[in-house]
Amino acid sequence: MASYRDLLGYFRPYRAIATASIAAHSLFEIVDLLLPYVTGQILNILAGGSLDPVSQTVINGIADITGQATTKGFILTVLLIIVFVVTVLRAPIQPWLGLWFHWAIPLTARRERSRQVMAKILSLPLDFYDENNPGRIAGRVARGLSNHTWTYPIIAGQLAPKICRVLGIFAIIWWLDWRIAIAFLISFIVILSFTVKGLKYVIKREEALDKYMENTESRTSEIITNIKTVKAFAAEDRELLRQNRRFQREREVVVHRVHRGYVTIYTWQRTIIQTCLFGILGLSLAATLNGQMSLGHFITTLTISSIAYAELEPISDVAEMFARRYAGMLRFHEFMQEPMGLEEFSVSDASDSAKTVANYQFTGKLDLSHLSFGYERDRSVLKDINLVVEPYQTVALVGRSGSGKSTLVKLLFRYFDPTEGCIQIDGEDIRNLDVVGYRRRLAIVHQEVDVFNGTVLENLTYGNPNATRKQVESACHIAQVEEFINLLPNGYQTVVGERGVRLSGGQRQRLGIARALLVDPDVLVFDEATSSLDYESERSIQLAMRRILGTRTTLIIAHRLSTVREADKIVVLDQGRIVEVGNHEELLNHGGIYHRLHALQESGDWG
Repeated sequence: MASYRDLLGYFRPYRAIATASIAAHSLFEIVDLLLPYVTGQILNILAGGSLDPVSQTVINGIADITGQATTKGFILTVLLIIVFVVTVLRAPIQPWLGLWFHWAIPLTARRERSRQVMAKILSLPLDFYDENNPGRIAGRVARGLSNHTWTYPIIAGQLAPKICRVLGIFAIIWWLDWRIAIAFLISFIVILSFTVKGLKYVIKREEALDKYMENTESRTSEIITNIKTVKAFAAEDRELLRQNRRFQREREVVVHRVHRGYVTIYTWQRTIIQTCLFGILGLSLAATLNGQMSLGHFITTLTISSIAYAELEPISDVAEMFARRYAGMLRFHEFMQEPMGLEEFSVSDASDSAKTVANYQFTGKLDLSHLSFGYERDRSVLKDINLVVEPYQTVALVGRSGSGKSTLVKLLFRYFDPTEGCIQIDGEDIRNLDVVGYRRRLAIVHQEVDVFNGTVLENLTYGNPNATRKQVESACHIAQVEEFINLLPNGYQTVVGERGVRLSGGQRQRLGIARALLVDPDVLVFDEATSSLDYESERSIQLAMRRILGTRTTLIIAHRLSTVREADKIVVLDQGRIVEVGNHEELLNHGGIYHRLHALQESGDWG
């Protein structure tokens, strides 16, 4: 669970420069207090009075150094020079010691944290993405980074310096009249205590609202992703009505709970501040009338007290902004604390420079020994799987939906580790191998090929960016991509659109095969590669697959049994167990589950 300490840790690498810049800015805020103090002394001189002991000591010291007499004109000149230094000379210096670092630090931190976020996204296990859609993840990350970036300048540039300024004012008032200073201190404690108590209540509301908004963004992302389905079922009105209800509930929470809470805090705060300021005025006036305070000190006390109480408003504004962003920042750190997947050691700490990845080369022999696995502890998906796949052999995995075929492939790619047993490649337990180096010797063609919004060539070379033009053309020839590549407006440089919308299902599938071949894998997996295609596209894919068989170890997960007829070995899974093994003819003659599935497909009753 994330905490306030995690928020501070966001800027920990910049602690030294942050402390120095905040200290410099705070010093300037305190130096500002010289202006009302010097103004009070000028007023005393103009009214025919005298300087206070501190000012008189400073003037006498300067007069001794310069050899000047302490005349009225000399005193006013020195006081004006002090005002000039505090205001005019300070003006071009302060932005570079304060404002520059207040933005340079969070912007630099944002770049570094963005890199860490990307490493995190690439390192999280697949089951995290099964439970959280892209809209939810992107929204949480974007709000977290944005809130941190915009919060730091107001904390470093306003909150900390303003608090230092108030403490400086308290010290000056204590020096002028300790009784007024005590009243001033008590009033500040009361105001800040009330404000903090109110903000704690509002922060809880903000946390609940942030989660609710995350759910709304998640649904919006789903609507965009599945917009074709929404339109196909003419569900636009239902989706709009559902989202409108969510927006209305958000507004109710924001206006009647969160915003109302802030306004209530502000109302009471303003009332108390004006009451206290009036009290300071009365106490200062009484002290002046009784001869306990000079006219200059009366003006100074009243002026800096007004400044101090005026600072409460920006301090409260900063606290309010922090409260509004607090929940979003916590949710960001909760995301960053999600447990890593198997890729943690190879991705999360990778620098921009080339990192060492094991360069494996396998014959492609696979040995699955007593393999068991379940997504939940009390429910096994695979049970005691024993299977040997020889190098360059083509093995098909068939069975009803839910029999464990795709789960077996996930274990092969080390998306998960088995609960029992092991998978060996060339006699080596894959858990002992560098996961990145190992996966680079595998390739998979999914039922739905993921296509990025780029050119055809960029998608083809995604797994092997250094592939030559000759290698690309060879892979496209084998995968029959060349049949449609020349029909595209710009050939290999044609932009395929978001998720490959400008390509048909069969074209995306053949592109996926060519992309896999360009990796030159030792083990190639086809995961339901033809199940969602029409007959003509299926035939094209089958021809492409036929050219590949025997060139490397190949695993085929098939729903349509016509795809696996030529496999060297067909493995039939049922309820997580291997129940039949053989080639097409052997399994048909056996008269078991494979024979029954084949008969159903031939009759058109299944598949």
